[in-house]
Amino acid sequence: MKQNKRHQQIIDLVKSQGYVSTEDLVERFNVSPQTIRRDLNELAAENHIRRHHGGATVPSSSENTAYATRKVLQQQEKDTIAQALVKHIPDGATLFIDIGTTPEAVARALLDHHNLRVVTNNLNAAAILMPKQDFTVIIAGGEVRNRDGGIVGEATLDFVSQFRLDFGILGISGIDDDGSLLDFDYHEVRVKKAILDNSRCVMLAADHTKFGRNAMVNLGNITQLDMVFTDATPPAQIRDMLSAQGSHLEVISHPEPVANVTAE
Repeated sequence: MKQNKRHQQIIDLVKSQGYVSTEDLVERFNVSPQTIRRDLNELAAENHIRRHHGGATVPSSSENTAYATRKVLQQQEKDTIAQALVKHIPDGATLFIDIGTTPEAVARALLDHHNLRVVTNNLNAAAILMPKQDFTVIIAGGEVRNRDGGIVGEATLDFVSQFRLDFGILGISGIDDDGSLLDFDYHEVRVKKAILDNSRCVMLAADHTKFGRNAMVNLGNITQLDMVFTDATPPAQIRDMLSAQGSHLEVISHPEPVANVTAE
């Protein structure tokens, strides 16, 4: 069985049973214990499961994966999504850029644009954009989170709400099966809502691992978005919601990695 298919079946088993043991997974998939441990470590890093001694349980909905880990996870997919998204942003546009590693990938992809005016509460995105002499970068005030360079709080919310911009570029931690947009931080979600409310066109960049991922704070519904960019076909119910709403869905394929010829 291919790794991606096995990973999805492991996630489904954990969701349905609440706990699965390494021993049961080895027997079910007829692979080595080392392969299953590697699978579980990768799935835990993406917050699909919680690693447990001897097996795996359902993931936490109250705590996100560490920023340093998120920055390298799905990096190629995020860059591919970002390159597709920025094709829809014209030179001279005004835009919000949200907190998160995927919005930071969008910031990198924007460096070939000209005369952009960007409002952001993401210090990392601001640092990426700052060297462009023809960009205007406006940083929101508020409390800087040292774990990821995000700026949040009442001052941030008030600041963002002063603007009405062409595009709002959002990242998200999870998308539930009913289309709910989920995140881990209440204060961050309040700023995301302000971006959503004050953008003429709201764009979501989300790789495939975000679909079905759990988090505790509800931002809204995917039907509130104008454009969604991802790297794999979303679940049918999500596609139907977007189609009914008239939202633009763009699924971008990315180059396949070189196959590993070592057997599992």
